[in-house]
Amino acid sequence: MSKILTVSDLTVSFDGFKAVDDLSFSVNREELRTVIGPNGAGKTTLLDMICGKTKPTHGSIKFKDLELSKMVEYQITRAGVGRKFQTPSIYQDLTVFENLEISSPTERSVFGALFFEHTSESRRKIESVAERISLQGQLKTKAGKLSHGQKQWLEIGLLLMQEPDLLLLDEPVAGMSARERELTAELLNDIATGRSLVVIEHDMVFVKMIAQTVTVLHQGKVLAEGSMDEVQNDERVIEVYLGR
Repeated sequence: MSKILTVSDLTVSFDGFKAVDDLSFSVNREELRTVIGPNGAGKTTLLDMICGKTKPTHGSIKFKDLELSKMVEYQITRAGVGRKFQTPSIYQDLTVFENLEISSPTERSVFGALFFEHTSESRRKIESVAERISLQGQLKTKAGKLSHGQKQWLEIGLLLMQEPDLLLLDEPVAGMSARERELTAELLNDIATGRSLVVIEHDMVFVKMIAQTVTVLHQGKVLAEGSMDEVQNDERVIEVYLGR
C-alpha cells in the first residue's frame, strides 16, 4: 500500500531537550493511525512539526512528494493537511452554517462568507458536511450554544470543508460524554474512507473503537507499533504506559 506520509529521522530540541528524538514512521493512504503514549512522549510535538507549527532540528517529513519541513503552515494546509487542536477553534458568534461557509476553500474570510451569494452547490456541500458531523439540525444555531462534543464535531466539519487528504486530530474526544465518544468513533471511521487520519488520544476505550494501527511513543521515540492487541500485550508498553 502506498504511503501518504513518511517521517524519517525526525528530531526537535528545545533548549537541549529532545522532545522528538530520531523518530521515523509512516502512514498509508486511507489509514486511520492512532498515536498513544504517556505525557511528554512527543505526540503533540510530532503533529506540530507535520503541520508546520514547529520546525524540526533534523529529519524529513514527506507528504506525497512534498517536503513539509521546508514549508510554512498555510502552504501545508493548502497542500492537503488539516489539523484539529485539543481546544475547538470555531467562531462562537456565528451559526453552524456560517462557520462551515467560512471554511470553504473559495471563501476564506468572515466578510466573504457573510456576503457570499450561496450557490446550490455550495449549500449542498455545507448540508452534506453538517449531516456527516450530526449537526444537520443545528445549521441556524450559533456555535457558542453547541455542546462541547458538538463543538468538536463542528471543528472536524470545518476541516472536511477543505477536503484534506490527511487529517491530524489531537485528543478529539477529551471532555466528551460516553455517547458523544461513540458517535465520534463512528464519524472518524466514516471519514477515514478516502483520506488518512492521525489521531492522538489517551482514552483507550475510544482508541479500541477506531484503531487500525497504533503507534506508541515514549521519550520522543517509537516504542512499539502494531494492532491494538499487539501493543496492549507488549511488555514495554505495559511498563511505561498502560500499566497492569
